[in-house]
Order: sequence, then structure tokens, then C-alpha cells
Amino acid sequence: MSAMTQVKTAAEITSMRESGRMLATVLAKLKTELTAGMSTKDLSEIAKQELRSLGGQPTFLGYFGFPDVLCVSVNDEIVHGIPRSGHIIRQGDLVSLDFGVTYRSMITDAAISIVVGNTASSAVKNLVTDTERALMKAISAVQAGVRVGDISNAAQSVLENKYGIVRDLVGHGVGHELHEDPNIPNYGKKGTGLSLVAGMTVAIEPMATLGDYRIKTDADGWTIRTADGSIAAHFEHTILITHDGAEILTAL
Repeated sequence: MSAMTQVKTAAEITSMRESGRMLATVLAKLKTELTAGMSTKDLSEIAKQELRSLGGQPTFLGYFGFPDVLCVSVNDEIVHGIPRSGHIIRQGDLVSLDFGVTYRSMITDAAISIVVGNTASSAVKNLVTDTERALMKAISAVQAGVRVGDISNAAQSVLENKYGIVRDLVGHGVGHELHEDPNIPNYGKKGTGLSLVAGMTVAIEPMATLGDYRIKTDADGWTIRTADGSIAAHFEHTILITHDGAEILTAL
């Protein structure tokens, strides 16, 4: 974790807008292409080629030794799933795609969760809908002077009493580095925590489960899944804090 996320310059924000546009373009492409029968490695290959054509660099590749450009996490995997040619996606799977783009040295980070086909239970579909709703509620709480606890509480308010809210994985500052301070948990109390100012850029990323919030890490050292085997969803946007709200940098 690096030092505190800094107020970004106008030029840095311009680069982050372009980085975020590329990232959103890649995720939109993956959402269109994703079908049962593909491998998780197929998805990373699409992401790699699409980003190359757009002129960006994959932030995750080599980050602390991560071996690929895209994280693909399926069902009880929450984050950091390593793409594998032998991991085949099936009808009804919940697939989370987490991607980072570097452009002119500036980084954006975003994630989406997708239910494959129409066979998933209503509980799984609702989990996806509500986790995305938690992200948007958290973003709507943002403006200059917002405290981290205000953002955290907004996400929590959508998810609590219905889902496990993952506690050990959090949002974060982003821009010069993939992970900058402060941490932004998905639960918390209004009016607490660091106060954020206009020009800061942060990644907000609620993660919720159909069971307990506890997590475990696979033997590969990367893949993080629910300890109880329950299905998990993950949504993330990189945002710019403005005087009167937030600009989503990773949306088309």
C-alpha cells in the first residue's frame, strides 16, 4: 500500500479518464462475449487483445507476481481468480471480472459481475443486482468533504441484513498506484474516517455473499473465496471526487 491518494492534476485526470474509458470498453466487450463453454483464460485473452488495440497497458499483469491481465472469479470465488484454460464457465455461473488499465502512468480499476444464461436462482440474480446497487449508492454519497465512513455506510445500507458483506477486502485510493490509501471498507459509520477532497481518485468496490462474510485464500496464493462456499458478487468503479459529487471514470 502506498502513501495517501493525492489530489490529481488536470493532466493526470485527463489520462485517468482515457484509462477508464479503455477499461469500460474492455469490460463491455467481455460482457458481450461471455458465454457458457468458454474458459476463464479465453476471457483474459479477449481482454488482452482488446486493450492492446486501444493502446493501454494491463495493470494487473506482474503486480506482486500476478500471472495474467484479468481476474476472473466464478461463483464462490470473490476476487483474484487466475484465468485458466481448464476452468470452463457453465450456465448459471456467476462470473466476476476485475480489470486494471494503465495509460500515461495513470491507473484505473473496475469490476463487474455477470450471471451466465438464465438458469441461476433468483437469489443469485438479486445478489448481483443488489451489489451493483450498493456500489451506486456509495458513489451517490460522494462529494468534496465526504468521510470514508459515509461511503462505507452507504454501501452497507443496501447489503446489510440480506448478505454477507466481505470485510477483509476493501476499496482504496487509486491513480499513481493500483492501491493507494485510504482503504474504503464496505461497512462503517457515517461521519467517521478520513475526509476526502475534490481531485482525489478512489476505487469503491462492494463485495457481498449469499452466506457469511469470512474468506479464505486458495493454495495458488491469489484466489480468494468465501469460507463457507457461498456465491459472491463484486462491482467496482474508479471515481473522481468533485466539489458537488463524483465523476465515474470507468463508465462508458
